[in-house]
Amino acid sequence: MLSAGQTLYDRYQLQEKLGHGAGRQTWLAIDLSAKSEPVIVKLLAFGEQSQWDDLKLFERESQILRQLDHPRIPKCRDSFSIDDRILWFGLVQDYIPGTSLKQLIQDGKRFSEEEVRKIAIEILTILRDLHSLNPAVLHRDIKPSNLILGADQQIYLVDFGAVQDRASVEGATFTVVGTYGYTPIEQFGGRAVASSDLYALGATLIHLLTGASPADLPQRYLRIQWRDRVTLSPALADWIDQLSHPDLEQRFQSAIQAMDRLNLANTVSYAPVERPKNTRIQLSRSKKRLEIVIPKQTQEDESRLEILGLLAALPVLMFVAPMLLFVSIVGVLSSASWILLLGLIVFVMFISPSFQRTYVKFDRREFIVETQRFKTTSNRMTGITRDIREVRRDSNGLITITSGPYRTGYRLHQFGQELTDFEQAWVLKEIRSWLKLKSEI
Repeated sequence: MLSAGQTLYDRYQLQEKLGHGAGRQTWLAIDLSAKSEPVIVKLLAFGEQSQWDDLKLFERESQILRQLDHPRIPKCRDSFSIDDRILWFGLVQDYIPGTSLKQLIQDGKRFSEEEVRKIAIEILTILRDLHSLNPAVLHRDIKPSNLILGADQQIYLVDFGAVQDRASVEGATFTVVGTYGYTPIEQFGGRAVASSDLYALGATLIHLLTGASPADLPQRYLRIQWRDRVTLSPALADWIDQLSHPDLEQRFQSAIQAMDRLNLANTVSYAPVERPKNTRIQLSRSKKRLEIVIPKQTQEDESRLEILGLLAALPVLMFVAPMLLFVSIVGVLSSASWILLLGLIVFVMFISPSFQRTYVKFDRREFIVETQRFKTTSNRMTGITRDIREVRRDSNGLITITSGPYRTGYRLHQFGQELTDFEQAWVLKEIRSWLKLKSEI
């Protein structure tokens, strides 16, 4: 039985037990051969409650930590084994003075929006570096207890006991790792990818904001329901929702992509929610319907293109008009004349994008997203209003309406690529506001 004051490997004197689990213990110790510097000693008792899979994970953690050299990850100093009635395997790491985010939550700390943004950026920076290695290193167990707020006020990522440094192989056996509430569905199935760590980060941020573990929060269609518990800018809330999306395809695919979108969300969160100045979007709403008309181009672009189109068409008209007058006199319209005439019409019509519009319409029964060019409808998408689950901006900068579930899954209705950030924020606010009003009728 290990106890405080005991010296292991003739070098590491145990001071305080920091944690324990099935066959595992974590101790704060001092390194007697290095001027009594504090270190962390992780121990695995093999043969008690531990199995070969536990030993493989323990050895993998040691191997990967020895290869890593990151300022926000504690370095691996040493590893050893002791056969004292029980076979102990030990791993020695740098000690990071500070407090875990879990302990701060338990002490009553509630994190502000600014603090959560800072923490998210710091963790994403660490994940970016880990995921960019070859092979990529996946932590697979990001949660408040594994994140240390150091004495220097920087975030450190610890406990690589669930780490993976290679892609999963189809048909191979695997060990399920992670913590319930922070682990995405695909990881429980043995398929951990870079965005699996992003899900765990999203769940962690929800814990910091709400003070409640994600496992204790209600779910709807596998999505954590948390937004009614906090006051947060819609842009950041949308970003966290996408970070923690249960559908792997709807989640951010990389830490770099998530950081880019967070920086954009930071800009949009301070954008006005009133109608942006000089916007050409037409919006009308009542209790029964909401209609939005989005031009293809800005007014300045359209005016410029229309003038260019007119100037380009003028010489063609001067050439074609006399020819058409002549053939009408002789009563014969040659095939060449027809081609020139049709070419002129197509040329003038398509050089001006002002003929294209995107229409988004909602009423109590259904909603429609469609594109029209010269009053001809294309790319028409429809859905049932009561089936709408969320309206958000996705990682590609499109406003996305998610409806379902249906037998074929969820349906995505997307539009708004041509909108500015301020216009998107305004349109999102109007749609969400109308849907909430509609549900109260």
